[in-house]
Amino acid sequence: MNCFHQLDALRNHLAQTPSTALVPTMGNLHQGHLTLVKRAADVASHIVVSIYVNPTQFGPNEDLDNYPRTLAEDLQKLTALEQELGITLSVWTPDHDVMYPFGITETTRVNVPGLSEPLCGGSRPTHFSGVATVVSKLFLQTQPAWAIFGEKDYQQLCVIRRLCQDMGFPIQIIGVPTQRDADGLALSSRNQYLSAEQRQIAAHFPKVLQDTKDQFSQSPADAPSLLKNAIDELQSKGFKVDYLEIRHSNTLESIDTVKLLDSLDFRKKDWRIFGAVYLGKTRLIDNI
Repeated sequence: MNCFHQLDALRNHLAQTPSTALVPTMGNLHQGHLTLVKRAADVASHIVVSIYVNPTQFGPNEDLDNYPRTLAEDLQKLTALEQELGITLSVWTPDHDVMYPFGITETTRVNVPGLSEPLCGGSRPTHFSGVATVVSKLFLQTQPAWAIFGEKDYQQLCVIRRLCQDMGFPIQIIGVPTQRDADGLALSSRNQYLSAEQRQIAAHFPKVLQDTKDQFSQSPADAPSLLKNAIDELQSKGFKVDYLEIRHSNTLESIDTVKLLDSLDFRKKDWRIFGAVYLGKTRLIDNI
């Protein structure tokens, strides 16, 4: 496995490789990340995994300084996976001066309006600009034919797909279903922030989403009351709710602004329930 820190060395290497699949990460790799790499192996013989904690997608008072950085352990996991799958992996671990040569505050920014504004964009207004900026840089640096993203960050997936369409990146974006623990909680690096007691409470979050989804599928016209009941239940369990909404799966248009057809014409696959909650200082997101 090759590990690159400088852009010239990475580009020289990639110039000699066949079509590449990119798996962008911020490190602290868990089974969800490794599943993305396995999906990349379905389409490409060479895979680049980027490991970079991107400062421009963190807002003030967020967990940039405390975000877990475990490069040595990450490389061990990727080496084992490379051997298991019989694939060729390269790891791209740039420093800040490589990603932002004129500094974090002076960098050119990429914005994807519309899709970036609801849901997480409401409480994290600069987040998706940071995501779109760093992903654009990674695309230009690695020039992949495919890029793999998890559906846990579903709004991010929508933003990146629109980014590719708008900017003409010749890249196929592949979404991978959310990977979960046995109790249903979506795998996330931030789960390790939870205390043992909070971790038990956290399992109620995906359960409430699933129950609400099931009820909505039976009675879509009751969406407002279903969401209110779900929020009340989450709050009773100790969650602070950032948002809980039902939106169109492709456009992220709110169900409140969409004229629903009668239940015979309703296609539940077009809708997705999104939630973001806090347990203590830990922010969890999920969608179904």
